[in-house]
Amino acid sequence: MAMSGGRDDGEPMMEMNTTPLIDVMLVLLIMFIITIPVATHAINIDLPAPSPPTNVPPPDPIINKVVLTPDNQILWNGNAISIAELRFQLQQTLNFPVEPELQFEPEAQASYELSAQVLNVIKNEGITKFGFVGNERYRSFGKE
Repeated sequence: MAMSGGRDDGEPMMEMNTTPLIDVMLVLLIMFIITIPVATHAINIDLPAPSPPTNVPPPDPIINKVVLTPDNQILWNGNAISIAELRFQLQQTLNFPVEPELQFEPEAQASYELSAQVLNVIKNEGITKFGFVGNERYRSFGKE
């Protein structure tokens, strides 16, 4: 008893019955349509209004600058000092309520040995706010 209108020669049918597949797809489509509005519901919560913090520390008012010159001088904010005076100045900056920033700027022909010595002093004194300044001038080093 074949359902097709053709002949029944005992061979299997080559066409797939797509009716159950379409039924399943329609059921899934209806399920998605029903569940999507549930996912878009929002719960409104009244949050407190933000207020600026009242105890913000002021920005660093002092910036100390250490410059190394080609003639092996150490300049602290423009004044020539020795290694011992540099240690003393660094110890004084640690006594401030907020540690000031220390900027290190060796000039182009400054001694590498002096640079290493000054950096060791800065490290040994426990300075935490430290930065290299003026390095962008040497961006094209060796390309001239």
